[in-house]
This record gives sequence, structure tokens and C-alpha cells, in this order.
Amino acid sequence: MYGWIWRKLPGPFAAKLTMAVVLALGIVALLMFVVFPWLEPRLWFNEVSVQ
Repeated sequence: MYGWIWRKLPGPFAAKLTMAVVLALGIVALLMFVVFPWLEPRLWFNEVSVQ
């Protein structure tokens, strides 16, 4: 998968590296600010009770 992404990115090595880093940071930001806050209340291990 990473090889396919690397081959599909246009430009020389520096441009590919920059785009790959921006793409990775975008995916991390999407997960941290959208997916995980949406998913967190739905997880079963949030309902912990101590007796």
C-alpha cells in the first residue's frame, strides 16, 4: 500500500516526501479531531464500575 502511494505521488523525491508527510499528517489530524471523538462514547470499555 505504501509503495503504491509512493509511486502515485508526482514529482521528484523532495516533492514526494513533502506530499507523503502532509498526507500522513492529514490522516492523523482526521483521526484525532473527527473519528476518535465520534467513536469514544460508543466504546464498551468506557462504562467501568468499581465496587
